[in-house]
Amino acid sequence: MKYRNPIIRGFNPDPSICCVGGDCYLVTSSFEYFPGIPVYHSTDLLNWKLIGHCITREEQLQMEGVKASSGIWAPTIRYSNGRFYVTATFNERGNFIVYTDNSSEEWSDPIWTDMDGIDPSIFFEDGKMYYCANDCGSRGGNGEGISLAEIDPETGKVKGEIKRIWTGTGGGFLEAPHIYHIGEWYYLLAAEGGSGIGHMTTAARCKSLFGEYETCPDNPILTNRHDTSKQVGYSGHSDLFMDNSGNWWIVHLAIRRDCGTMSSIGRETFLTPIIWNNDWPVVENNRKATLDVDAKINAAQALYKEWTADFAETEWEKEWLFLRKPQFENYERKNGCLCLKPSTVKITDETVSPTFAAVRKEEIDFTSEAELEFDTNEIGDEAGMVIYLSPDYHYRICKKREGGGDYISVEKTAEDFREIAFKEKLQNGRITLRIIGSKGAYGFYYASDGKQMKYLCSAKTKFLTCELAGKSFTGTVIGLYAQSDKETKSFARVYKFSMIYNR
Repeated sequence: MKYRNPIIRGFNPDPSICCVGGDCYLVTSSFEYFPGIPVYHSTDLLNWKLIGHCITREEQLQMEGVKASSGIWAPTIRYSNGRFYVTATFNERGNFIVYTDNSSEEWSDPIWTDMDGIDPSIFFEDGKMYYCANDCGSRGGNGEGISLAEIDPETGKVKGEIKRIWTGTGGGFLEAPHIYHIGEWYYLLAAEGGSGIGHMTTAARCKSLFGEYETCPDNPILTNRHDTSKQVGYSGHSDLFMDNSGNWWIVHLAIRRDCGTMSSIGRETFLTPIIWNNDWPVVENNRKATLDVDAKINAAQALYKEWTADFAETEWEKEWLFLRKPQFENYERKNGCLCLKPSTVKITDETVSPTFAAVRKEEIDFTSEAELEFDTNEIGDEAGMVIYLSPDYHYRICKKREGGGDYISVEKTAEDFREIAFKEKLQNGRITLRIIGSKGAYGFYYASDGKQMKYLCSAKTKFLTCELAGKSFTGTVIGLYAQSDKETKSFARVYKFSMIYNR
């Protein structure tokens, strides 16, 4: 049966998976966003539901001060003796482990480990936990390597020797190691080539866990670095698993290219079938990931077309994202609306959390709409919608108070480039803001007091891509914000926020 990649859409890089019976659980990187480390569940590999997050309490990690694309990197999820474990790098401190006996409930406080490096992974065997990460030359020799040690899951302390087991293929940026025991072999999958155009998955194996691993003669086993179709890019950072029917797969990150070689969405989660050749895992189709896949899978892939926030409920939907350490006193859900208190922390701030709530952009073609009321009190009061990649790369459509009164405004920010693309005088009352996304451009619209929607201007999607933003590991989100130059008594009341996708 055919299915279409990605299987988890929108900003969801560095996937890791474990299957327990007929249930599969998958986690991805969350970087500077809170809550951290989303946990997805599926029973058929194609249709995934966000069931929670590993980091849901402010005291678990100190997110305040975390800059863009820093924070939580590359989680790994594993299951042993009735307990789920997730390990990841918190770039501000080191590697940690959290655990739970129920994947949809709260996770433990972090257990900090003795192992350095990034992109850590867990492997269980004979009642023991083993821990591996890249070592950046700090263990067992010069250059890059993958190191392994037994670790105490209760304390994070290393038990015995930390040993370097593999030095990669020389592709550079050796990271994301995962170990598996399949048949008589221990297999090691890793990522090389950096997280961009040269990204790839490489493999090695050994008949003993701590032995010297031999390199797969057909490495890389997955890469789209020479893919002339220009549909998929950046394939790598893979996790290997077998389903209940005995079929083998990898989940991995990749991008859908819609801006030349770039993506306006970011890195997403793909599923690619694996076959075995001479006891090596092999990706068919010349080692490339594809958007359309014909594989041994018996499930119908649902099309997710619309998401609308229910402000009649006081609980936040799991899809919402906030930056760093959100100040929840600036948000209130009541009487069918979301009240946003403008913060003096701006959307451009690099270390503190503004009043900003967003969801992932999951498709190239979409319509996002917000209905709000904002009676401004002070010059500098501002509230509206934002397409956000980082503090220095975003577009926003808003109502704001200036010296001459209230205005509807569209503003573009791309590094040191700032432009007011549209500005028009606006009367008080309820307004509807709309952003329409398509390949190559975003269109901005508004209507006031139920009048006809008016087109304002457009902006290129390519200026909000990770490639142009530089070292940006996240993806594009769309949300609501409120800010002011000084303390204000204004509140923005949002009555509707929705995302409609065209697939």
